[in-house]
Amino acid sequence: MLATTQLGNSGLSVSRLCLGTMNFGKPGRGHQGDWTLTLDEARPIFKAALDHGLFYFDCANVYGLGACEEVVGALLRELAPRDQFVLATKVSGKMGEHPNQGGLSRKHIVEGVDASLKRLGLDYIDQLVIHRHPHGRPGMAMPPIEETMEALHDLVKAGKVLYLGGSSMFAWQFTELQMTAERHGWTKFVSMQNHYNLIYREEEREMNPYCASTGVALTPWSPLARGILTGSYKGSFDAGSTTRSQGQDRKRTEGLYRGEMDFAIADRVVEVAERLGHAPAQIAVAWLLSKPEVTAPVVGVSKISQLDQLVAATDITLGADDIAYLEEPYKPMENLLSIGTS
Repeated sequence: MLATTQLGNSGLSVSRLCLGTMNFGKPGRGHQGDWTLTLDEARPIFKAALDHGLFYFDCANVYGLGACEEVVGALLRELAPRDQFVLATKVSGKMGEHPNQGGLSRKHIVEGVDASLKRLGLDYIDQLVIHRHPHGRPGMAMPPIEETMEALHDLVKAGKVLYLGGSSMFAWQFTELQMTAERHGWTKFVSMQNHYNLIYREEEREMNPYCASTGVALTPWSPLARGILTGSYKGSFDAGSTTRSQGQDRKRTEGLYRGEMDFAIADRVVEVAERLGHAPAQIAVAWLLSKPEVTAPVVGVSKISQLDQLVAATDITLGADDIAYLEEPYKPMENLLSIGTS
């Protein structure tokens, strides 16, 4: 069974892994539509997760343009009592063509949460994550951060949301949001879902230390670098071996992973995995969990066997020499946030 842990300095307990649900919904709908699993295909995975003691689930309104929330909500209501799972969903992504159908204005936050609750079939959201900084989506309105933070606080006070989380922004921006909330007596964020894995480690410079020093949990997304760290790309973006790596989502992967040593690091993951008798994905997750500031990586799976592997990875302890060997090839790169692609 998975261990549980406290989510930052909040009183909320979560499982050591969080199940990302981007790939569940209606095939053909949304940016991940060519590798989406239906409700019936997802059911055994959700059941296996709960059987493993994984009760922390991550969703977003923009995944499948709402279809993901419909599937996730239906399955969780079917498989577990409400007080035995923790569900995070996100707001900010563009849900339509109208200017007010995205971003972090008071209007979109309130309307977005109400729509999410309806799709999920729930009375409240355990954790609402802002899907980037209020000024972090090019082409969308940039509300005063006070507007965003007060709207989030009002939803907490209304009982529609219990906890708040942030996702992928500069450390100075996250600090400013936290300080604004503190100054006004508004609800602060208890977690940061940032982009962090063996081949993208720029978050080690500022965001990770800031969160560690202030009691904010890290729940990194893309711990497997969209399959690169599992060996799915076989050393090249042209050699993708999975539906996802061969589909339209590949362009997103190429935009995120631009480091000159990415595949060399992935090769070392495979090498260490073979030597220790584990799968590459397990080594990548075990490396993340070796970092004390990391609370619960957000992992995505399409098969129960993948889930079983990742759960087993939480029991792997990497030695200092193996950690150093995995980290040694990394070379600093441009922070993706500075070019607007993270």
